[in-house]
Amino acid sequence: MTRGMRGSMNMADGLQKAVIAGLMAGLIAAPAWAKNARSFGDTMIAQATQEPDHFVEQQSDQDRRDAEQNARERADEKREQEQEKKEQEQERIEHMQDLYDDAREALDDGKYQEAEKKFTELAQMNGPQTDAALYWKAYTENQAGKRDVALATIANLKAKFPQSRWKKDAEALQIEVQQSTGRTANPEAQSDEELKTLALQGLMNSDPHRGMEMIQKRLAGPASPKEKAKMLFVLAQNGSTESKQLLEKIALGQSNPELQRKAVEYLGIFGGVSGGVEGGIEGGVSGGVNGPRHSSGTNQILSQVYAATTDESVKRAVIRSYMISGNREGLFQLAKGEKNENLKREAIRNLGLVGGQNELLQLYQSEPTSEVRREILQGFFLSGQSDKLVQVAENDKDMDLRRTAIRNLGLMGKTDVLQSIYMKETDRQNKEEVLNAYFLSGNAKALVAIAKSEKDAELKKRAVEKLSLMNSKEGSEYLMELLNK
Repeated sequence: MTRGMRGSMNMADGLQKAVIAGLMAGLIAAPAWAKNARSFGDTMIAQATQEPDHFVEQQSDQDRRDAEQNARERADEKREQEQEKKEQEQERIEHMQDLYDDAREALDDGKYQEAEKKFTELAQMNGPQTDAALYWKAYTENQAGKRDVALATIANLKAKFPQSRWKKDAEALQIEVQQSTGRTANPEAQSDEELKTLALQGLMNSDPHRGMEMIQKRLAGPASPKEKAKMLFVLAQNGSTESKQLLEKIALGQSNPELQRKAVEYLGIFGGVSGGVEGGIEGGVSGGVNGPRHSSGTNQILSQVYAATTDESVKRAVIRSYMISGNREGLFQLAKGEKNENLKREAIRNLGLVGGQNELLQLYQSEPTSEVRREILQGFFLSGQSDKLVQVAENDKDMDLRRTAIRNLGLMGKTDVLQSIYMKETDRQNKEEVLNAYFLSGNAKALVAIAKSEKDAELKKRAVEKLSLMNSKEGSEYLMELLNK
C-alpha cells in the first residue's frame, strides 16, 4: 500500500469517526448506524485505492499543510505563553485589589476580626496596597480593642513607608489610640458616626462655611472609611465653589489614595455635569453617550490628576470618570499616549463603551502592537461596529487579528458577512475560525451548507466534527445523510 493510499484512508477514517462521535453522543437516532458507518468508510477506502498517484500528490500537499500548521501552532504557543505571563501578573494585581475591597467591606460591616485577617494577608503580599493594608490593619485592631498591637502596626507602617500618603492618617490614628488606651471598644460608634454625618449634611445646607470647616477636620481625623466617603459625597452634592475646590484638592492627592479615588469618582459623577447621561453604558454600546459633558475645568482637573499620580488605581478611577461622563476625547488621549499597556487597554475598552468608533479607528491605524490592536477590536465589538470588524477580517495582514475579528463577528451574529468571508478566504486557519464562529453562535445550518459544498476534505471534516457536537435538527439530518450514502 502506498503512502498516499494510507494517508487517504486515515482521512476517510477521520471523517467517519467524526460522524460516529455524534451518534455515540446520542444526538441523533440511528438503528443501523454501525452498518452504515462501515459502508461509508469502505467506500472512502475503495476510492483511495483506485487513484494512487492522485493520493500520493494529495498526501504531499497534506504534509506541507501539516508542517505549516505545526509552525503556526508553535508560534501561537509562544505567543500564548507570553500572554499568559501578562495575564497572571494582572490576575495577581486584581486579586490584591479584590482582597482589599473585601477587607474594606468587612470593616464597614463591623466584622473586625475578618477584616484584620484579610488586611494582614494583603500586607504580607508586598503589593502596591501594602501601606494601605497596614493602616487599615491598625484601624481594625484599634476597633477590636487591641491598642498595643495597633500601635505596633502603625510603627511598622511608618518605618517601612516613611513617604507613604497614609502616614498622616496613621499619625492621627496613633494619637487616638494613645488617648483611648484602657477604654473598651464602643459598639455604638458606628451609629454615632452616622448621626454625625446626617448632622453635617444639614449644617452644610444651613451654614456652608462652618460645614466646610467641620468636614475638613473630620477628613483629617480617624473617622471610619465609610464615613469619610459619605463626607466626600456631601461635598460633591453641595455644588458650591468652595465644596468643589476641596473635592478637587483631594482628587489631586491631598489625602490618602482611597479618598483620592473617591474624589475622582465623585468628580466624574457630579463635577460640572448639568443633567443626566442618557442611556448610560447601554447607550454607549449602541452608538455613544448622548447628553451633557463635564465642564472644561473638571476635565482639566481629572487630566492633572492622571498626569500627577503614579498610583495605577487612581489612574483607573480617572478612566472610569471619563467613561461615566462620556468624555471620548479624554479617553482617546489616554489610549493614544499611555505607555502602561494595562491602562491603555482599560482606556480603549471604555472608549468602546462610550461609542468612540472614529477614535478607535484612528488608534487601530496607528497602533504598532498586535496585543493592543486586539483590544481595539474588542472596542469595536463593544461599540457594535461590525463594519470595522469586517474590514479587519478581510484585509488585515496580521492573521491573528483577522481571526479575532472573525470570532467577534460570530458573537455578533453576522452570518451573512461570515459566509462572504469564508467564500473569499484562502487561509485555511481563517476558514476554520469561521467554522468556530458558526459553532459558537449555534448556526448549524451554515455548517451544513459548508460541509455539503466544501471540496477540502479536512475542512469538511472540521464542519462535521462541530455538527456532531451540536444538538440541532439540521445537523442530525445531515449526519444521517452521510451515513446512509
